[in-house]
Amino acid sequence: MIRRLVRWALEKAAHPRAPAWLGAVSFAESSFFPLPPDVLLAPMTLARPDRGWYFAALTTLTSVLGGLLGYLIGALLYQALAAPLLAFYHAEGEYQQVVDWFGTYGGWAVFLAGLTPVPYKVFTIAAGSLAMPLFPFVAASFAGRGLRFFLIAGVIRVGGERLYRQVERWSPALFWAGVAAIAALIGYGLLG
Repeated sequence: MIRRLVRWALEKAAHPRAPAWLGAVSFAESSFFPLPPDVLLAPMTLARPDRGWYFAALTTLTSVLGGLLGYLIGALLYQALAAPLLAFYHAEGEYQQVVDWFGTYGGWAVFLAGLTPVPYKVFTIAAGSLAMPLFPFVAASFAGRGLRFFLIAGVIRVGGERLYRQVERWSPALFWAGVAAIAALIGYGLLG
């Protein structure tokens, strides 16, 4: 199923209405869809590096708006919709991990969500189900998602596909280094 979705996304990246597809996928991924917007953002930016910042901004905005839908699903429809959705994606363990991260890192967990391999929809649903205050949720979503998407667009604009592939390969190590740095700052009372 995922391979078919990736092939579909790559076809849409070449479509004249690719920005609309990018916005739709980005919105849906933040609340219920399995495919990350990176699979459209990267090839679109490779094809049109001059529009990379626009694509990153569009992806960020629609991702945060979709995140608000995920937040509402978690806050208002956890038993009816969120729990079955998490079960469908076999993400119950990831959900519990995210709940633990909220307990440890607070609102920083949403920021980290922009850089983690855990699907963002799990974070948005968890934020709603845990009644995270809305303003910090939105601010952290913009910061984390924006950082991720603008980094992708920037890396592609600067180094093309070769540099993008290298960064993609190192992204898990970069993520865990970021988690360790934030945990250390929280531990020393520099972030709260």
